[in-house]
Amino acid sequence: MMNAATLRLVLLVSCCHALVHVYEHSLAAVEKDVVQDQAFGIQPSAQEKVSGELGNWFRLPFGLCALLAGWLAERLGPKRLLLGYLFGCSLAAVAAWYAPSLLMMVAAMFMLGLFASVYHPAGLGLISDHTTPENRPRALGLHGIFGSAGIAAGPFLAAVVFQLPIKADWRQYYLVLAVPGVLLAALLALRLPARQSLLHAAQTNGRAAHDEDDVHWPSYFLLITLVSLAGFVYAGVLHFLPRYLSGAGLEIGHVPEKSLRNYLAAVVLMLGVIGQYTGGRIAKPTTLEPLLALAFLASAPCVFWMGYANGYARIWAAGLFSPLFFMHQPVFNSLVAKYVPRRRRSLCYGLSFTVAFGVGSFGPNVAGHIDDYRLRYGGLAVALALAGTLALVLWRWHGPVPDPQKAEHSPV
Repeated sequence: MMNAATLRLVLLVSCCHALVHVYEHSLAAVEKDVVQDQAFGIQPSAQEKVSGELGNWFRLPFGLCALLAGWLAERLGPKRLLLGYLFGCSLAAVAAWYAPSLLMMVAAMFMLGLFASVYHPAGLGLISDHTTPENRPRALGLHGIFGSAGIAAGPFLAAVVFQLPIKADWRQYYLVLAVPGVLLAALLALRLPARQSLLHAAQTNGRAAHDEDDVHWPSYFLLITLVSLAGFVYAGVLHFLPRYLSGAGLEIGHVPEKSLRNYLAAVVLMLGVIGQYTGGRIAKPTTLEPLLALAFLASAPCVFWMGYANGYARIWAAGLFSPLFFMHQPVFNSLVAKYVPRRRRSLCYGLSFTVAFGVGSFGPNVAGHIDDYRLRYGGLAVALALAGTLALVLWRWHGPVPDPQKAEHSPV
């Protein structure tokens, strides 16, 4: 169980996690409206391709700069890094609101990805240092629940903005997104302890640091290889999810189509909370590898189905994918902490997300250039199945770990 101080820290950092995923999926919520903006002059035949390329420009720094963020977190402390992420993303959102040209919009997306890249190595390193192997999956499950809520909040907020009495468009949406970053930064500055206090708490929480200094580098590098495949699928599916769900043909009263597709995406992505909760709840140090394989191998057929689904079946296919896929996140984050020494966790989380989001950054670009949905989602399903197969290799390497208490009482 977590003590009260640890729980408060996990909840505060998890709020930052929710917001980073709002920023991450902000473009997916309005990409169709962005590329149709007359100020950018994009031909209709090229709009989906340009949308994918915009997603690529956001996700490339979102991934590649995470390693640098992890290195800085170990030297400057997580509090400074998290404040920089929040203020920087708010500034980038204002730049997107103002963008008079497509080039300026590309620059705003790159800037948003750059500052958003700071969160995961800093936030996850902070949580992993204040938890033990026994309560870490549950803490990361809670952290993941906030993340899934943030993923769903992006399109939901866009749908609400589009239905405001005033005539609001995607630009006003980005202006709204600048506000929570500033507010959360102020709360973080007041509530998150200073670096020295965090270091002292880390040294006195649970096990001593040297008890978690076991190293499994081959397992870690295989882990980040398979998660790069999952990151490619994650970005390729979620970037076009509202557009994909608009093909379900659902109509509700006077709700405009651009709001409805975002409401549907929000509902589908909110189902990811079930997966995050389940993964964090049932995971134990001895079951992490098989659970990771299960999440990927179970969700791969859902992605394949998305390529063939039409009408309302699109909602069912995407809705089933969401909880199965997102179950892997608290499990993956626990495995990083399991395979690397405590003193290198922020750096290793940074490398993990550099690989995952760096490779994943090409997911929207590649998906946007494949017009045939059967080929698009079929290829993504194959990548996910391969990730699950590699997770089985990790399970084979580590296998079941004997219960120390049972071993202690077993006859010699």
